Amino acid sequence: MPETLSENAVWLSTPHHQLVEIAVGLGCQRFVLDIEHGYFDLDGTDKLIALIRALGAKVYAKVLGPETIPIQQALDMGCNGVIIPHIGNADHARHVTAAAKYPPNGLRSFSGTRPARYDAVGPDYYEREDRETMCLPMIESAEALADVEAILALPTVDGVFVGPSDLSLSRGRGAYRKTEADFDDLRRIAAAARAVGKPWIMPAWSQSEREISRSLGAAWQVTVDEYGALWTGIEAGLRA
Repeated sequence: MPETLSENAVWLSTPHHQLVEIAVGLGCQRFVLDIEHGYFDLDGTDKLIALIRALGAKVYAKVLGPETIPIQQALDMGCNGVIIPHIGNADHARHVTAAAKYPPNGLRSFSGTRPARYDAVGPDYYEREDRETMCLPMIESAEALADVEAILALPTVDGVFVGPSDLSLSRGRGAYRKTEADFDDLRRIAAAARAVGKPWIMPAWSQSEREISRSLGAAWQVTVDEYGALWTGIEAGLRA
């Protein structure tokens, strides 16, 4: 598998099992489920997560919102991490991200589901889960950007995920156009992540986004969108 493929992820808006199998066959090792804007029910989501994990890939859920239950459900189903939208300032991030970590670090509630292998757990389970599951609040608002250093310093935060479109809107620039002002925001986020040794990730649909995120040390990128892949493939077939 080419090394660059391991740095990329596929964005899913539906529980598309066949797309997952194709992507894994092509070398993809990461998937993001857009539960916030996509079409996922609990049963379909649970089966999709099980498939991705069984295929040896990692799966991250962009949950419905900054609330305890959606965060815990995604982790209980076995996601490798949660991406949490609509984060405000550092105080808000502290309150919300507590749901992703067990006491004494946070407030996550135990469930004997997939991560626990449907059985009793040993004394090291909670520490291991906290260490191995990623809590990634989104930096997609002016409030979150203003507090990005404090958010990344939180012990319940393992890194951040950038939402460039909403960040541009929140910053008063209107539609995201990949301007130098947009990229300056990325530079600040990257510097804050680098200062505390935590990863940052972003969707990078265009070549310019991929180049700048790599140059700034993004841990990985989301480079394939389910709808975009369908559009491109159908358009190419029709034009042929």
